[in-house]
Amino acid sequence: MKTEDLFERIKPISDDERPEKPVFSTSFLDKSVDPIDDFFTYSCGKWVDTHPIPEDKFMWGATWELIEWNRFILGKILEECAKKSCHEDKALEAQLGKYYISAMDLKLINSLRFKPLEEILYKINEMKDKEDIPEIIAFLHRSGIRALFRLEVDNDEKQSNKYAVYLNQGGLALPNRDYYLEDNFKQIRIEYKAHLKKMFELNGVEKEKAEKISETVMNIETEMARASRRPVELRDPERNYNRVEMKDADKIFGNINMRRYLRDTELDKMDYLIVGQPEFFKGLSLLKEQYSLEEWKEYLTWKVLHFAAPYLHEEVEKEDFDFFRKKLLGQNEMEKRWKKVVFIVDETMGEALGKLYVDREFGEESRKRMHDMVEDLREVFVERIKSLPWMGEQTKEKALEKFSKFRAKIGYPSKFIDYSSIKITNDDFLGNVLRCNQFEFNRKTSRAGKDVDRELWGMTPPTVNAYFSPTDNEIVFPAGILQPPFFDPDMDDAVNYGATGGTIAHEISHGFDDEGRKFDLDGNLKEWWSEDDDRAFMDRAKEVVDIYSSLEVLPGLKVNGELTLGENIADLGGVSIAFEALQRRLSKNPEMRKNIDGLTPEQRFFLGWAQSWRESVKEDALRYQISNDPHSPAKIRAEIPAKVHEDFENVFSNLSSKKNSRFRKIKIW
Repeated sequence: MKTEDLFERIKPISDDERPEKPVFSTSFLDKSVDPIDDFFTYSCGKWVDTHPIPEDKFMWGATWELIEWNRFILGKILEECAKKSCHEDKALEAQLGKYYISAMDLKLINSLRFKPLEEILYKINEMKDKEDIPEIIAFLHRSGIRALFRLEVDNDEKQSNKYAVYLNQGGLALPNRDYYLEDNFKQIRIEYKAHLKKMFELNGVEKEKAEKISETVMNIETEMARASRRPVELRDPERNYNRVEMKDADKIFGNINMRRYLRDTELDKMDYLIVGQPEFFKGLSLLKEQYSLEEWKEYLTWKVLHFAAPYLHEEVEKEDFDFFRKKLLGQNEMEKRWKKVVFIVDETMGEALGKLYVDREFGEESRKRMHDMVEDLREVFVERIKSLPWMGEQTKEKALEKFSKFRAKIGYPSKFIDYSSIKITNDDFLGNVLRCNQFEFNRKTSRAGKDVDRELWGMTPPTVNAYFSPTDNEIVFPAGILQPPFFDPDMDDAVNYGATGGTIAHEISHGFDDEGRKFDLDGNLKEWWSEDDDRAFMDRAKEVVDIYSSLEVLPGLKVNGELTLGENIADLGGVSIAFEALQRRLSKNPEMRKNIDGLTPEQRFFLGWAQSWRESVKEDALRYQISNDPHSPAKIRAEIPAKVHEDFENVFSNLSSKKNSRFRKIKIW
C-alpha cells in the first residue's frame, strides 16, 4: 500500500483539539482566602474551580497543561512528516513519518494481534534449562524489555569522567516492594493477579492454567520484592555504590551466571561493575533454584506481555490501561491515540523529533534571557555560600570551588543523536519500537569504560521538566519547559523569577541537597565536608524532614519527609535564592518596582512560584505519589517553600489578617 493511501486511514488531529494555552493569571486567585492561612487556594483556587481533571488524566496542573500544548505541536509535526514520509530526500522526516503511520494504523495492528511477539516468545519457550536464563535476559534487555534486574551505563559516580556499568534491582511490575508486602496494598495485589490472569488468557492460555500462572508470577515478584530496597533507601548514593571487580563477580551473583549475561551484552571486557544492591542479587540467585524452568518461562513471558501491551491490539492495550492507569492511578479514560503516539516517539526517537520542534518553536531570545537569569542566580548563590553562618571556612572554600565548575545547558543539545541507522517501516509498529530500543541499548553500552561525553543530554528538547546531574555538576533546561506559565518573555520579571527563577535555583540547590552535596567539584562521590559542617547540615535537614512529615495529604496519609528530602531542600533553596535575585534586580532597576494588577513585585514573585505548581490530582494517584515519588505533592510545593520564607508574612501583610503562618522559618542555602 502506498504511503499516501496509508495516511488516509489515519484520523487527522483536529485543530479543535488545540489545548488552552497555559498562562500565569491573577484571575486564578481566590481572594476570599487569606494568603497566609492557605496560600495554595489563594494563588490557584479559581483555577482549580474552573479546570477539572480531564477524563483522560489522573492529575491536571500547569505541567500537564504545557505537556498538552507541546504534544499538540509535536502531533502536528508528526502528521506533516507522515504526509512527506515517501520523500526520502528528507531522511529524518521520512523516518518519523513512517513511525507515526505504523503507530496510528490500528486496522493493521488489530489484525496482527500477538503476531509481532512470536519471535521473542519462541526464544523464551525454546529455553532448554535454567542456565539459559542469562542469555534470554540479555536478549530482552537489548530490546528494552525489563526483566529480573536493571542494567545501566552511566558516569562512574567515583570516577565521573568514565562510563561504568551499573546493575540494580528490578523485575517488578508493581511500583515498588511495598505494593507486594504491605497490608494497605492488599486490594491492589488482588486486582494485579486478576490482570495477570486476563493477559495470559488474551494470549490464548486456558483460564485454569492462566490462574496458576498468575500465582507463579505473583510469587516470583513477591520474593524479588522481599530482596529489594525501599524507595527511600535508594536515595543514599554511597550505600547504593558497590564496586565489584570482575574477578570477584561470582561471589555477588552466585549461580546467576552474570558472566554469560555480560558476554551476551558485550560488556564482559569491563574490569569492574557497580552493583547497587548486592543483597538483591544474592536473593535472585536463591530464587533461581526455587522455581522450575517452566515457571521461569512464565515469568519471562509475562515481562514480554507487560512491555508490549501498549504497542499491541486494542483489546490488550485496554486491559493494560484498566489496571496500570485506571485501577492504580484513577484515570477514567484512555488518551487519544495520537497523544500516546507522540509520547512513544519522543521516548524512543526524542532528539529527532526534538530537533524539528526546536527549529519550529524555540527562539534564541528565550535562551539568552534564561542564561541571564542563571547568572543572576549564580551570583546570589555564591554570596549565600560565603555568608552561611553554620558552615566552616574550609568547607565553604570547597563549596565555592565546586560551584565555580557548575554549568547550565539550556534549550537543546549542541549535537543531536543520529538515528539514521534505525530501520523504520510504516507497517511494523512494535518492530520500530524494538529497533529504537536496540539502537539506544547499543549506543549506551558501547560507551562503557570510555570517556564521558559531557555534551549529551538526559532529556529530550520538548520535555516539560529540568534536572541536575551530580556527576556532571550541571543543570539542564529543555526548550519544552521554557514557555508559559514557567517562562514567559512577555511577563514581568517578578513572575518569571518566581516560576522559572525558582526552578533554576531549585536545580542549582540539588548540587548541595542531602544527596548532591556528597559529590565534589568534578562530580565524584567523595567526602569533602568537615564533620562539624556535616552535622550542622543534617540538623537543618532534619527540620525539613519534620515539617514535611507532619503534612497530611489524605486522612491518615502523610508526606514521607525522608523520601522527599532532596526535592524539599531544593524547593526551599530555589524560592529563597530566586527571591533575593529578584530583590537585586529591582535595586539595580528601580523603574521595575511597580504594582501590576494591584500586586507588588514580591507578591507576584510568590504567586508565580505557586501557580507553576497549580494542580488537582486523583486520590489513587496521590497515594501512588506518596509511596513512590521523591517529590512532594504539588499543592505542598506551592505552599511550604513560600510559607517558610522569612519575608512571606511581610509581603502579604496588606492582604492578610494573620501575623504569621504556623511554620517556622528554615533557610539552608
